[in-house]
Amino acid sequence: VGSASIAVAEGLGASPYHYLIRHLVFITAGVALALSLKVIPIAFLERISRPMLALSVLVLLLVLIPGVGHTVNGSTRWIRLGFVNFQVVEAVKLMVIIYLAGYLARKVEFVQSRFFDTLKPLMFAGLLSAILLIQPDMGSAAVITAIVAGMVWLAGAAWRHIFVLGMLTLPAFAFAAMEPYRLRRIVSFMDPWADPYASGFQLTQALIAVGRGELFGVGIGASIQKLFYLPEAHTDFIFAVLAEEFGLLGVIAVLALFLLLVTRIMIIGIMAHRNDKPFAGFVAYGIGLWLGLQAIVSVGVNLGVLPTKGLTLPLISSGGSSMLMTLVAIGIVLRIKYEMDRDNVVYTRKKKPAQGAVE
Repeated sequence: VGSASIAVAEGLGASPYHYLIRHLVFITAGVALALSLKVIPIAFLERISRPMLALSVLVLLLVLIPGVGHTVNGSTRWIRLGFVNFQVVEAVKLMVIIYLAGYLARKVEFVQSRFFDTLKPLMFAGLLSAILLIQPDMGSAAVITAIVAGMVWLAGAAWRHIFVLGMLTLPAFAFAAMEPYRLRRIVSFMDPWADPYASGFQLTQALIAVGRGELFGVGIGASIQKLFYLPEAHTDFIFAVLAEEFGLLGVIAVLALFLLLVTRIMIIGIMAHRNDKPFAGFVAYGIGLWLGLQAIVSVGVNLGVLPTKGLTLPLISSGGSSMLMTLVAIGIVLRIKYEMDRDNVVYTRKKKPAQGAVE
């Protein structure tokens, strides 16, 4: 972030380290929030899971209220909180996971056998997606829909139900993609070099950055593409700068770290189910899907294998909202693991025979 944002900060007349300092502040705040969650029982999150349905809708609608929502680059996705802008969809992703985890924990048997109980979470995702498309934010709409579908599938929903719902969802996203500017992105993604100075500009500059990195990279701080060539170099396209400065080996290392993180979260989810904690298990599954899917989309956009979407790379991109909520989500996973470890210690102590007892 420090390397990728220097030119952007100087272009705004700020200190070269403006975004780096800001990023460190959000990391510190996020870690503090994550650690504070260690005193909040997962049972409390389960109790408040039902209101998350209405709250997530209300929070998304807030940005559409004149004077409340803040517009950046033509998209109204932020609300101003003092001296910072907060992107509400980052909080909504966590709200959706908590609500759906509670729903699946209560109705997992019905979700596995009845079509309507499988349909209800997708209807909720459809409502949120419709609001997000008004902002507009198709990338987040797709991620939320994928998280909901993934959690329902992991709950054991019938394949035929998921297939039917998938077929019903595709026309809606296809219709949304017909918006002229979105259609241009899709067409340019297939051949960005056909119009490298207009619709294909972002992707061509990202691919140039990736290509310059070769095997070992040009070295940290030595990227050329971040110098006003690559738009959003410190946010949406930070992976391209990373590829340029650290090369193929750096790209592999970052992907391996994401794989390790998501795998560990999913394993914690499996452990929670084995310990008869379905709500905690589904929360872990949802957070793992969120981080994994968003990382895949962000990396795919930077490498030119997916259409351009305005999604940050979790834990790496500059962006206070994303950093805060991602660290809060990881804090919840750590709380789940802490509770399981604590319960296992208590169970082991209860099973241990009293001193001097005959076995």
